[in-house]
Amino acid sequence: MALITISGYPSSGKSTRAAQMHDFFSSDPSPQLKVKVISDDDLAIDRTSYDDSLQEKTARATLFTAITRHIARDTILIVDAMNYIKGFRYQLYCKAREAGVRVATVYVLATPDQCREWNGDRADGKRYKNETLDALIQRFEEPSSMVRWDAPLFTIPWDDPRPPLERISDAVTTGIVKPPNVGTQITPKAPTDALRTLEHTTNALVSALMAAQAASPLGGPIVLTLDALDPSSNTSANESSVLRVRLTLPHRALTLSELQRLKRQFVAARRKAVTLGSTEKGRVEWGEEGVGCAFADFLEEGLGVGR
Repeated sequence: MALITISGYPSSGKSTRAAQMHDFFSSDPSPQLKVKVISDDDLAIDRTSYDDSLQEKTARATLFTAITRHIARDTILIVDAMNYIKGFRYQLYCKAREAGVRVATVYVLATPDQCREWNGDRADGKRYKNETLDALIQRFEEPSSMVRWDAPLFTIPWDDPRPPLERISDAVTTGIVKPPNVGTQITPKAPTDALRTLEHTTNALVSALMAAQAASPLGGPIVLTLDALDPSSNTSANESSVLRVRLTLPHRALTLSELQRLKRQFVAARRKAVTLGSTEKGRVEWGEEGVGCAFADFLEEGLGVGR
């Protein structure tokens, strides 16, 4: 359904606003709608975690893991934390787009002096150290409605008794769900035997080309028969141990060094995608038949066929 990110200074009243929103959305009688609040307190993240940058990084990772676990299309997830780093808010925005849910940011606005006063008055053992609170206020990166990861943005002054709950509700229940972009889509992984298949198929095709050229003059369309590394890669039950690759060759003799050079270029491009663990841009065929056809097309282009 939606991800609502609450942002603001420490001890600015964010938990109060989270509780108000939770009660408002929970009043909806629809059984399909779930409302969940995630906070530092829920995750047992102590205020002392913000005294040290390494502990704070661990705490932020814990928060992000919990968000990833609970974000869903049937849930309004309210993140009650400082979320004071714009890079982290962008990370949450990308996660929401990946999950296909709406987003909204609630900025609880309070003055530094008011936050210091409230922090000093706390008697629940959740007080920030004075120097930690000052450092967090100084590093705070204010949300902006001008950037996509903070929009729509609802700013609530600390002395406002009631946030604009109806407008927030409209944004998270009827607003536009932005589709995943390239940066948020999960790219398919290359299979574990991709390198083995790549080397075998390209070597076999080069060898078949040299053998065919030695047997008869080349030029024009040709069909090469390759031994399959994986018999299941061919759909024909009677010819399950071979692959057939069609390509067009120039009317001249080809040298082994020329073919090996083109093979190295083709393998290098595919090896990069395998090493990165994804198919990078677009969809890549990793089976023997797909590699063979792609290499044949690459050879035709590299050999100048049809130019």
